[in-house]
Amino acid sequence: MSNDQLQMLLTQTPEEGFELAVKLAQKGVEITQPSEEIRQMLRPVYSRNADSLIAVSQVVAIHFQTVAAANNYWRMQTPQYWY
Repeated sequence: MSNDQLQMLLTQTPEEGFELAVKLAQKGVEITQPSEEIRQMLRPVYSRNADSLIAVSQVVAIHFQTVAAANNYWRMQTPQYWY
């Protein structure tokens, strides 16, 4: 996924929507902590912390909710996802 794709929330499939949600979470971290060196230093700490991992999952889930809503839950474009 390119940075150009961050210009809008529309995706073709839920899978692409989830990838976008993850990318949004990653970009949020990059903006919050612009130093790659510091992010690399912190990664071993939070990658072994259950609370940090749960927090990351929550952030991605919130982004996915936003992307899904923007895509009308993909029901209008792709009927195979209707339930």
